[in-house]
Amino acid sequence: MLTETLKLALRAIQRNALRSFLTVLGIIIGVGAVIAMVTIGNGTTAKVNADMAKLGTNLLFVRPGQFGPGRASSEAKPFNVRDIEALRAELSGVRAVAPRTRASATLVYGTENRTSTVMGTDNSFLITQDWALQAGRLFLDSEVRGGRAVCIIGKTVREELFGPYDVLGRRLRVNKISCEVIGLLDTKGESSFGTDQDDVVIMPLRAFQRRIAGNTDISDILVSAEDGVETSKVQTNIERLLRERRGITAGKEDDFSVGDLSQLAATATGMTQVLTGLLGAVAGVSLLVGGIGIMNIMLVSVTERTREIGIRLAIGALERQVLLQFLVEAIVLSLFGGLVGILLGLALAWLATSALHVPFILNTSIIVVAFVFSALVGVVFGYFPARRAARLDPIEALRHE
Repeated sequence: MLTETLKLALRAIQRNALRSFLTVLGIIIGVGAVIAMVTIGNGTTAKVNADMAKLGTNLLFVRPGQFGPGRASSEAKPFNVRDIEALRAELSGVRAVAPRTRASATLVYGTENRTSTVMGTDNSFLITQDWALQAGRLFLDSEVRGGRAVCIIGKTVREELFGPYDVLGRRLRVNKISCEVIGLLDTKGESSFGTDQDDVVIMPLRAFQRRIAGNTDISDILVSAEDGVETSKVQTNIERLLRERRGITAGKEDDFSVGDLSQLAATATGMTQVLTGLLGAVAGVSLLVGGIGIMNIMLVSVTERTREIGIRLAIGALERQVLLQFLVEAIVLSLFGGLVGILLGLALAWLATSALHVPFILNTSIIVVAFVFSALVGVVFGYFPARRAARLDPIEALRHE
């Protein structure tokens, strides 16, 4: 009986193919939008996590001044080399402590030039950033202590200034300083803020301070905690030590800030997940609209086919058979819309993730949920028209014109 009912439903749908397609268009758009939004959101979340991971593992940023509304950082004194030495000597559970100061500088090689970021630091910086060398070597201790003009460059600087040629041993002019290239960094790509992390030149801290910055200030400090060590504990120790060194008494506000990258990553991930859920919920409203459209068309269909229903009831069809016929029609329409919507959503998600340069992460659970939900829409919104058809009086139905 179910097979015959399905055939009748398909025949009725084929008789009004255009109307049937317009009926399920709301389901198609709703399912497609939900799948596309969730897939794009998952890819965005994964990209944010990957970009945060590029900045380093278990990383804390220490900066002079407090940041936020009404908090000026310009009056806070910068860090110095003795602060770095104290942190390295007294902090436990850390992999590396790296000073960093940076400035924008003009790079010149031959007839080529560009403006890039130049950083003054030491080899610990690469440890905190989980950044390896593609070629060359790190700074020697004598180069760090003596402030020799050597540098390690990023991929973008190499491509823009040197092209395909070997860069090791060549001399690059940084502002007015001639600097020997001793290393080439691995590729990092764009950060989550859209900046090119490979457009960088790294120099020994003392060389940068003497020849480019003209002072001994350190703009910030990077601290990488060891695996298994809670960054919150390391943060507390950093705050306690720096308060002592900077003479901040009890009850006074810190004139520095310590940021935890894991907390920033969790916040960013939470925001993208909330936005994904919000967009998915908004897209899901169109499923409700599609369900109302199915109910409306099925009611029209019952009215148009009143005489047909009367004949079936008059020759012995049971109410439940008529109910099942119209219910199956509604479910078939919904499932068809769900299948087309899934294909449309995956196609839109693939195009969007390719354009946004985020990974395409297929979530099979959302596909199953969307398909099941589309079937439920057919059941819920198709039941009332089906019940109305089943309860028609055969005599009155036969008189209907």
